[in-house]
Amino acid sequence: MSIPAFGLGTFRLQGQVVIDSVSTGLELGYRVIDTAQIYENEADVGQAIADSGIPRDELFITSKIWIANFAEGQLIPSLKESLRKLQTDYLDLTLIHWPSPEDQVPVAEFMSQLLEAKRQGLTRQIGISNFTVDLMKQAIEAVGAEHIATNQVELHPYLQNRTVAEFAKTHGIQITSYMTLAYGEVLKDPVIQQIAERHQATPAQVTLAWAMQLGYAVIPSSTKRANLASNLKALDLTLSDADMAQIAGLERGHRLTSPKGIAPNWD
Repeated sequence: MSIPAFGLGTFRLQGQVVIDSVSTGLELGYRVIDTAQIYENEADVGQAIADSGIPRDELFITSKIWIANFAEGQLIPSLKESLRKLQTDYLDLTLIHWPSPEDQVPVAEFMSQLLEAKRQGLTRQIGISNFTVDLMKQAIEAVGAEHIATNQVELHPYLQNRTVAEFAKTHGIQITSYMTLAYGEVLKDPVIQQIAERHQATPAQVTLAWAMQLGYAVIPSSTKRANLASNLKALDLTLSDADMAQIAGLERGHRLTSPKGIAPNWD
């Protein structure tokens, strides 16, 4: 099994806003939805999915286990609560959202519980998020690389996370890029704008296509129908080697997400 290349993110969207975003996305053809326990929108996402009438087997639903639910005996019950909110019997992918702060719960402890959830049929695939190379090594040691479908990390033209991406690739772990548009910062970049003009595309389409051409999955979010529809067209855009090289040159180590007390020591 592999991770679909293109999905819909729901970070920071709640209530009617996320219901509308997911409903519109599903109407436009999105079939991959990414949420998380800490987003506090699983019930709203579940409602939008239920109201869409789309058969469950046509959807790919991801959620993420929050750090408060890592202790022995807590992870699986928290996942079952997520399933209840999402109105589904299983997830397609369940991730560990962040590593345990200061290793309060060892990687082996929460990864073994996540693997058990997979064995119980609560989730089809499991993975990790915001894991460094050292943490990926610990996760691999705990459950085997063959059980780790993806590492979802902040990755965009200004933070290309090559050390993590290359390690993951050598172990057959797919990278899922979040914040691929860097909160819109890269859309104003002259290099990306020039590439977009050459292809008669939008800067967002170029950035998303760049990530997918590198083999990464992307999960952009939007509350606007026009942007949701436009972003989908990134699937039809192919960049040249020269385009890719130009975007590779934009790397500047510009990290946008590093929550104090939670973030690991980044590579």
